[in-house]
Amino acid sequence: MRQIIKALWLALGFISLALGLLGAFLPLLPTTPFLLVSVWAFTKSSPRLHRWLLEHPRFGPAIQQWQQHGAISRRGKLLAMLAIGGTVIASLLLGIEGRLLAVQLVVLACASAFILSRPSGPRTEPRRRR
Repeated sequence: MRQIIKALWLALGFISLALGLLGAFLPLLPTTPFLLVSVWAFTKSSPRLHRWLLEHPRFGPAIQQWQQHGAISRRGKLLAMLAIGGTVIASLLLGIEGRLLAVQLVVLACASAFILSRPSGPRTEPRRRR
């Protein structure tokens, strides 16, 4: 049974990794959330893959920044906001039905608020006056 559970975690890790890698090339598919799921799943299934993803030159820094500081880089925030804006524009151009568009706008507004409320880098201690 333990091996089956480990295999399921590994499968989740690979599926989310594949979606994250697709997101690196498709503008409306996010990358980092899928990579965070991959890291989490690999933690439970494959220390080697977990380490590989954390040390990856392109994706590792964003994952580490999130894990250590709950931070999203300014570049990451900008790209996320551009993707969200592009999604809204595409939906309007495609003539998405009103109720569906309203739900989409509420969800994207919540996602935007969350993304923009995260720190952009490591939290630093405030300077003390001498």
